[in-house]
Amino acid sequence: MKAIVCKKYGSPAVLELTEVEKPIPNDHQVLVKIHSSSVNYGNLVLMKGEPFLTRFAFGLFKPKYSIPGGDIAGTVEAVGKEVKQFQPGDEVFGDLASCGWGGFAEYVSVPESALALKPPNISFEEAASVPMAGVTALQALRGKGKIKPGQKVLIHGASGGVGTFAVQIAKALGAEVTGVCSTRNLDILQSLGADHLIDYKKEDFTQNGQCYDLILGVNGNQPISAYKRSLSPNGTFVHVGGSETQMFQAMLKGPWISTTGNKKIRTFLQRPNQKDLKDIKELIEARKVKPVIDRSYSLGEIREAFKYFGEGHARGKVVITI
Repeated sequence: MKAIVCKKYGSPAVLELTEVEKPIPNDHQVLVKIHSSSVNYGNLVLMKGEPFLTRFAFGLFKPKYSIPGGDIAGTVEAVGKEVKQFQPGDEVFGDLASCGWGGFAEYVSVPESALALKPPNISFEEAASVPMAGVTALQALRGKGKIKPGQKVLIHGASGGVGTFAVQIAKALGAEVTGVCSTRNLDILQSLGADHLIDYKKEDFTQNGQCYDLILGVNGNQPISAYKRSLSPNGTFVHVGGSETQMFQAMLKGPWISTTGNKKIRTFLQRPNQKDLKDIKELIEARKVKPVIDRSYSLGEIREAFKYFGEGHARGKVVITI
């Protein structure tokens, strides 16, 4: 089968399209014929080996997982004898980040717990854009952020992969949502139902005097003190992504801020979870959430896809068609 193989850390040039052996599922695995995958920040980490600390999990000198790719959508081709949830012919989607990656390939064998039935009202490309970004948004809002109906929620970096899901999920959970993005992406957030829009090129939300019960920092480089200033007296900031400086500030200053006052600073790391994936599936089926796809590339165009994604200006998700 064809697959993208990454044998060393580096730029997109290290990604090679080659022939590898088709996997055989064991008793507890599902063999999936992959139709689509998508690009996430974790894929850049696997490719570049940066930040360096991540190499202790992904391989110190070279990638531990030779075939990258976390999000997949496809059709079940075979199942092991102990598999209970799926059967050949089922259309599925899932996140492989906790079970060896391998999504940039024609086939993959994975535990059934990594998968869920694909929502029937979206395409394979749309389904492949959901698992990692959608579950990240849900866990950050519902798990770390403890979102409640009626709260004022701000999503910083609202037009990217995680951000577009976060806006919709927050609305579905009853929040009043403010989305922060650049001028060219305001129309996307408006179409997704954001109640208020802030163009960061024209306005600094940390200086406008508005306060929010929950702020999701999906992208940005503001110091933690700026986010703290924009929180309501009992508000919570959840760091999902952004500059490394911001990440370290959240990790080092966050616990101190959280224990010395009523405002909370939380760091967050997404973990694949079948229940959360099924919850996203239900929101999609109820048409409360819809995937936003910026660009689609073929497997042979993987280097171009990574280069574009790495520029940091994607509107929604970048998808790979297998």
